Amino acid sequence: QLQLVESGGGLVQPGGSLRLSCAASGFTLHYYGIGWFRQAPGKEREGVSCISSSGGSTNYADSVKGRFTISRDNAKNTVYLQMNSLKPEDTAVYYCAAVRGGSDYRSLLGHEYDYWGQGTQVTVSS
Repeated sequence: QLQLVESGGGLVQPGGSLRLSCAASGFTLHYYGIGWFRQAPGKEREGVSCISSSGGSTNYADSVKGRFTISRDNAKNTVYLQMNSLKPEDTAVYYCAAVRGGSDYRSLLGHEYDYWGQGTQVTVSS
């Protein structure tokens, strides 16, 4: 059974940091591009960041550039999203997703992804 599990969400004050993890079971993440997405109440899902299967290529939404960093550890079958300088507008449920593609393939478009996790809540509030 192919499964993605997010963890690391929680409540943090503005300006704080969190690191989200996306762990895979039932398949090897090494062959998949990974995307992080978020959805706030009443808003559409937004692509936040993505990384190619090789780890050599990444993309970020303009809203998080310079604050978030995506990385992967294929040996641990895990992808991370380091989130710094968090703002209240970063509050959302964060999802990771996987897409099979070439070594450089990645995308911020959710409809291109094959597998999704259940999400983890991130709340930025004082």
